[in-house]
Amino acid sequence: MTSVISKPDVRDWALEHFHGVNNVVMPSFSADLSRLNERGIRHDIRREIELGFSGTLLVGEVNITVDEYVRFTEVAADEAAGRLNLIFHAAFNTLEENIAAAQRAEAAGARLALLSYPPNFYPTSLREIYDYSKAFCDATNLAVILFPMTHWGFERLHAASIPVDLLEALVDDAPNVVAVKAEGGFPSIAGFAHAWNRLAEKVLITMPIIQEAIALANLVPVRVIATSNTEYYGDTAPRMLALAREGKSDEAMNLLWQIAPAWRANGTVAPLPHAHSVNRAAWKYQAWLAGFNGGPLRVPGTRLHGNEMAAFRRALVQSELWVTDDPDEAYFVGRNPE
Repeated sequence: MTSVISKPDVRDWALEHFHGVNNVVMPSFSADLSRLNERGIRHDIRREIELGFSGTLLVGEVNITVDEYVRFTEVAADEAAGRLNLIFHAAFNTLEENIAAAQRAEAAGARLALLSYPPNFYPTSLREIYDYSKAFCDATNLAVILFPMTHWGFERLHAASIPVDLLEALVDDAPNVVAVKAEGGFPSIAGFAHAWNRLAEKVLITMPIIQEAIALANLVPVRVIATSNTEYYGDTAPRMLALAREGKSDEAMNLLWQIAPAWRANGTVAPLPHAHSVNRAAWKYQAWLAGFNGGPLRVPGTRLHGNEMAAFRRALVQSELWVTDDPDEAYFVGRNPE
């Protein structure tokens, strides 16, 4: 599958097509972890569409090779058949590897890229962050989402992670930058507010943390929520954003308050100011509770203990959301074992 979007047109394409709630899909693996589980991946893409998501990040920040990731993208694109925007996760080891993977993922069916930064990238100036980001953008036709947040450790250079002046320079200099995932200063919404005021007339500004995103969508015209583990809440995230955009603020907020036990439980694994990684095992288990495939992940990775799983399950019950009756041990097998 080849790209149908040229770089000069990609921002117009995003304004028309990048909308709604875009969550995450984790790769599924065979029982012996030697290969991808394509039936599990297809199951998850179908579940995405069933729940009303507009797109999804294909998570690469796990133990997966570039070749496997490209196949992950191909399978997802084939199953989605144009019904989801697939987002490449630029989370590989080096700039060069991320560029090569992005080019292959684009050919496989990805339409956007979430620009992450490798753990070994340790810039000593804001200019180095600009240079890395600009080099990536220049090397791909994918629609790029800039991502200031606490994971990267850039706060030693600026409190906002990536300051708005640098974001604006990238927006102005790279025509395929289409959005800012504005988590700078998290858990404060200061990064979102600054980015919105400076850049919302140029590109889309998004906040993925659901309790913040829906509240903000009732104050400003948030078009897109991307990307986080919003599948944990079933179909409520797409429903809440739709209600907010229709001007039904009370309905959106009442639903947000209903699922407060779930988003508070999620706060124990969502990116925190002191955290340097995301608990991908917890995210995959949360998705399994909501009907996704589940199944084993490769090491190195985080572990799941019974009390943690019980807390996530209990929060969904308290939120009056659908939750699987399957026992927790079934998660480690997955719904479509191979």
